Amino acid sequence: MTSFSATFSNVLLTLLYLLPGFLLCKFRKVRAEHLSSISVILLYVCGPGLFLNALTALDYSPELLKRMGLFLVFSLLSETALMLLLLLLMGKKRKEFGMRMLSIATVMGNVGFFGMPVVRAVFPAAPEAAVYSSVFNTSLNILAWTVGVYTLTGEKRYISLRAAFLNPTILAVAAGLVLYLLQSKNWLPALVQDGFRTIGAMSTPLCMVILGIRLATMDFRKLFTTPLVWLISAGKLLVFPLFCYLLVLPFPFDPVFKGCILILAGTPCASILLNLAEIHHKGQELAANCALLTTLLSIFTIPLLSLLL
Repeated sequence: MTSFSATFSNVLLTLLYLLPGFLLCKFRKVRAEHLSSISVILLYVCGPGLFLNALTALDYSPELLKRMGLFLVFSLLSETALMLLLLLLMGKKRKEFGMRMLSIATVMGNVGFFGMPVVRAVFPAAPEAAVYSSVFNTSLNILAWTVGVYTLTGEKRYISLRAAFLNPTILAVAAGLVLYLLQSKNWLPALVQDGFRTIGAMSTPLCMVILGIRLATMDFRKLFTTPLVWLISAGKLLVFPLFCYLLVLPFPFDPVFKGCILILAGTPCASILLNLAEIHHKGQELAANCALLTTLLSIFTIPLLSLLL
């Protein structure tokens, strides 16, 4: 029950960060038009700080490096496998935009800004939990700009290897990995490490404030009464995490490895879905509804998943 209470309290705290954005928007102190500028700060400043802090705070270990590689393989494999399985089960219906959105929204989660503080709370004595979140985010970005964007649009010309590997998340994780290999924890100035920690700590509250502003602009009737949004939510919050957990269960991985892949797979829909929808001018409302509903429902589903640990 310790993991349940730690998970519940941390998810609840994370969701409370929605309130400032929601109230500021309702009282017309901020407008939804401001979101693009705030999102840039989150993506290009706070996010990299979050991942750099996670990697530079660790002592170098060849065994941990090996586990990081395995985590990347298993997260990428599980995302791709379930996406392809869903598309296969859909048959001819996969030509419908809503079904294609279901296949990618089910496997792409907010494993960084939302997931990292949760796994840190569940495994307070395991600093590698934060690194697993960074690794999962890496696989998510690679998948999103390749298989994900092709699935969403149905056109190969939108696949971008450049975007898959040259984006703030991947570059920050790569830089953090180099610093980790150079054992920067032992020589990096404390002021710099504190800077990474402070900027990274802003990520989750800022991400939730952005969602709160978007929530204030939503039509609640559509948010709670669209069957496809509920179907995607069930897939993202329950089917995918259980699929990932069953995939790693037979292997002799430690409890932190298995627990992190379960909890991170059960995080709400990723904001990158909305970004892709905006770029290709398709399904923006559906993507936003999925992100918001899964975020609200996660207060119940993630603590329940933690009971498996």
